[in-house]
Amino acid sequence: MANFAKPRAPRFAVDVYQNEYLPEGAREVSAIVTVTATGGAGLTRATAVAPDSAVVIMVDCSGSMDHPPTKMRGARDATAAAIDTLRDGTQFAVIAGTHEAKDVYPGGGRLAVADAATRAQAKDALRRLGAGGGTAIGSWLRLARHLFAGSTAAIRHGVLLTDGRNEHETPEDLAAALAACAGSFTCDARGVGTDWEVKEVTGIAEGLLGHADIVADPAGLAADFTGMMERAMGKEVADVALRLWTPAGAEVLYVKQVAPAVVDLTDRRTEAGPRAGDYPTGSWGDESRDYHVCVRVQEAGLGQEMLAARASLVVPEAGGATVLSQGLVRAVWTDDLAASTSINPQVAHYTGQAELAVVIQQGLEARKSGDFDGATAKLGRAVQLASASGNEDTAKLLAKVVDVVDAASGTVRLKAKVTDADEMTLETRSTQTVRVKK
Repeated sequence: MANFAKPRAPRFAVDVYQNEYLPEGAREVSAIVTVTATGGAGLTRATAVAPDSAVVIMVDCSGSMDHPPTKMRGARDATAAAIDTLRDGTQFAVIAGTHEAKDVYPGGGRLAVADAATRAQAKDALRRLGAGGGTAIGSWLRLARHLFAGSTAAIRHGVLLTDGRNEHETPEDLAAALAACAGSFTCDARGVGTDWEVKEVTGIAEGLLGHADIVADPAGLAADFTGMMERAMGKEVADVALRLWTPAGAEVLYVKQVAPAVVDLTDRRTEAGPRAGDYPTGSWGDESRDYHVCVRVQEAGLGQEMLAARASLVVPEAGGATVLSQGLVRAVWTDDLAASTSINPQVAHYTGQAELAVVIQQGLEARKSGDFDGATAKLGRAVQLASASGNEDTAKLLAKVVDVVDAASGTVRLKAKVTDADEMTLETRSTQTVRVKK
């Protein structure tokens, strides 16, 4: 039996950026909480490490994957590339997804353990995959959950690929499957081609704390899957939560991840003791993320100071939790007008990034419905926000949908012809943000 060296876990730091000064009568306190994990073993570690990860790859094998045949071929090649990226000792399985789910490797409701032999066997099983049948993504997710339930791995990650709409189950079925799987594993989702539904794929990734993207050309799947698996192999701490403690009489208005993408965590709170709640953040490697926290506190008099919230990174455990790091959100009431009206640069930046995501989605919806004036206004505002914040990637995507007359003022014209791929790429990546310039 191999002797597995225990990997070095990352260290967490929490930094809080805010303007703590409030004018008389004000009650809302906003802060950007930056969480940074550093010093882990990372992707350069040796392969002989503790086998504490499990991966399930869900491959769409519905009939549409054969139109054109390059999609099914690309999916097989991409899954093989992902399997080659697995570390020795990683538990894994492959699901073929149609209107039902089948664990095609290793089968029997179990997970294999990655080594040279099992990788070869899995790739042999992939060669036999063909396209046929419908699409019921909820059943794929439920089977993945069942497979993960038989594993003791701390890091549990799914990868889901689809090329079509979820036509063989209701939206309620998919929502119920996502609710059942939340907390069991994280999941990245990919749409290949342009015949799938953006909101379905992004909803899966957001619900399971993963990342969604489009791969319009099947030829790009192998590189995309390899990158996804490398990032998954870099995760070293699982099930981390952002815990907010607030004083008596305070109310958490919202908690949003705002970098590297906008994800609203407000409704995912689970109670964690008196006046404390946990918001899930998933698994971590060496990386940094930003969260926008807004709390309404009880009013206090001029000159008074209050701890508006304590933000802690924790790993919940039976009977308690391990605190990884924490930061403090403060409120100070002042009659200094300059101090109380100053907007913290980080808060202002991410408020704009959240608005950017919303107006892109609203603009594309207006364009689809034939409201071209509304679409022009919303997408013009998006161009203005992207330009002001330095979000060059989003600006480039917007320029494929509108002709930019003046970015600073948001003056644009809708393009007469836009490819499905360009429109879907903008919609899929609309929530991706750029970090604030320090």
